[in-house]
Amino acid sequence: MAKRLFTDFDGPILDVSERYYQVYQVCVQQVRLPQQPVDMLSKAMFWELKRSQVSEYDIAQKSGLIQPGQATEFSQLRREIVHSRPYFQYDRIHPWTIAALEQIQGAGIDLAVMTMRRISELEPVLDHYDLWRFFPDGRRFCLRDDYQKNGDTLDKPMLMRWAIASLPPVSHQWIVGDTEADIIAGKRYCVQTIGILSGIRNRQQLSLHQPEYILADLREAVDLVLRSPE
Repeated sequence: MAKRLFTDFDGPILDVSERYYQVYQVCVQQVRLPQQPVDMLSKAMFWELKRSQVSEYDIAQKSGLIQPGQATEFSQLRREIVHSRPYFQYDRIHPWTIAALEQIQGAGIDLAVMTMRRISELEPVLDHYDLWRFFPDGRRFCLRDDYQKNGDTLDKPMLMRWAIASLPPVSHQWIVGDTEADIIAGKRYCVQTIGILSGIRNRQQLSLHQPEYILADLREAVDLVLRSPE
């Protein structure tokens, strides 16, 4: 029987760190008071805090937003705009993504994308990077534009349930993702889990959820799948 690889989108395929950093800077500037000194974090420092799952509240305070209510205001504003259309322009495809997808597709392994993006957030990126060839109809599992989100750790398993019910059976299948939601979804439906370090969680945070593997990026995940026995 065939093998299948599910891949998350943000993290394994796209680098979203610049989007998150741009939003962080905008939120600090909007929340600060006139003449209030702030300590804007470097991108490297900010991204490591995000990957360590330091709270938005604590990030705000580390940035100097220490007046009453500022950290809460920062957190709320960040949630409102981080997934809004003006900031998606900062996402970039990882330099190894296309080659890795071509390798897995060329080996005849079934490939599907499973993402918390909505349809209108996913399709423009598929257009921009010519990714439709890897994820045709029936191999894209994302949220409807009118879907009311319940949280990644609830919605990602819902997408996995949909995928398992609609796709033909295979002998082995894996999910590659950069967050606990991917690991939870895979474990719930007996799909082997590969946590990767090219996204928004570091090794320590991924280890808490006990994926079968923790690898650097999509390239290493593809190598693992290709080397797995039939």
